[in-house]
Amino acid sequence: MGSTERVKKGGKLSGRTMGFLILLLLVVASWAVFKAITPGNFGSPKNLLSYFESSLMISAGAAGFYFVMVMGMFDFSIGANIMLSAIVGTTLASRFNMGYFGLIAGCILTGAIVGLLNGFFYVKLHIPSMIVTTGLALIYESIASYIAGGQSATLPSNLRKLGAMPGDLILAVIAFLVAYLLLNYTKIGTYTYAIGSNEFVAKNMGINVNLYKVIAFVISGAFFGIEAILTISYGSSMVAETGMASMSRNFYPTMGCFLGLALKKYGIPIPAIIIGEFFLQIIYYGFVALGAPTAVNDVISGLALLIIVTLTTKVGKGEIVK
Repeated sequence: MGSTERVKKGGKLSGRTMGFLILLLLVVASWAVFKAITPGNFGSPKNLLSYFESSLMISAGAAGFYFVMVMGMFDFSIGANIMLSAIVGTTLASRFNMGYFGLIAGCILTGAIVGLLNGFFYVKLHIPSMIVTTGLALIYESIASYIAGGQSATLPSNLRKLGAMPGDLILAVIAFLVAYLLLNYTKIGTYTYAIGSNEFVAKNMGINVNLYKVIAFVISGAFFGIEAILTISYGSSMVAETGMASMSRNFYPTMGCFLGLALKKYGIPIPAIIIGEFFLQIIYYGFVALGAPTAVNDVISGLALLIIVTLTTKVGKGEIVK
């Protein structure tokens, strides 16, 4: 960021400061509303720490998914990727006695391979990414079910240190730092933004657009592998779901990325994703504290998604969905 963006001009706040204030306002306002309504069972320091730990799992994956979404692409195989990666990692860690190495390497490599397949078929088939990844999600679910043998994969208790403080925080922070460095200090980040801004111009600049789209999916997949590590370590088991049931895991990473896109103009996409996911978890647990039916929570969350998409997505006339 240049000096003009880091200082106040004529009493106006810098863009980064404004972005952080918006995020802080969202968090404080949502906490205050639910705390006022249900003071006894919501929003205590212990509860807030629990909400934050839940958000860490999701934001770790969403930080990588941002590379895909900033290019205007989507991924409907997120849940299937997390499920498959967690089952493979757990299988290597327990059944093959590879311990933490098997868990970490298995999840991240599986996630990256899933991302590679998503990117490869997307650029080769020339059809919208949401269609490609939806079809592939069915395949990933089937593979996960086969590996798990139709049962849930359970991580041994001695391998769950990454599911609680400080293990989960350390792994998540590493993921955030990697995403930040890739976006701001590498050719991958530069080309990612160039393609997302104007794909036609990027091609004319000599950028291999298809290659970097595949790279974006690989990065996204690897980060969802990290989310799989945190998820299986926190919850201890993963059920192999089929029939697109895994898509329920797609929502929160996507919401977090939309918040990152919304605040990209302030230069804080990764912090926006991290704090935004925390904000979303506050809302979720706020409705849980109210005893609201799941359907009500889904309706509110769906409306919030529509509002965020409307505010962050500008589709030109005749533009094709990627």
